[in-house]
Amino acid sequence: MTTRIEYRDPDRGAATGWKIAAAALLGAAAAVGLGIYLARDQMRRHRRELFSPHPLRRLAALGYLKSHPSVDDLPLLRDYLAWEERPLLRKRASAVLSGLEAVLVGDGVLESGEPH
Repeated sequence: MTTRIEYRDPDRGAATGWKIAAAALLGAAAAVGLGIYLARDQMRRHRRELFSPHPLRRLAALGYLKSHPSVDDLPLLRDYLAWEERPLLRKRASAVLSGLEAVLVGDGVLESGEPH
């Protein structure tokens, strides 16, 4: 009968812990990167949908722009108002533009004397 001697490396547990922590950090970084990519894609898609041939998509894009105010959207909304033929969507876009300007003036991004 042979006797087995097991050798335990005291540093092995620490190395495994570091590997797990590194893998978790890498996974978190990948998740954040994916989230940023998806958010940018969503924004581009909503901006594109503003000039969609489908009125419901245009309405959804207006709702998105209302909930995500940005100074970059002011000229886009002005162009949209000149382009849109449906009175209901024009009225909604005008309200979104006014609200967007009010929010940006309140935040100090725009001066109140800028042309509308």
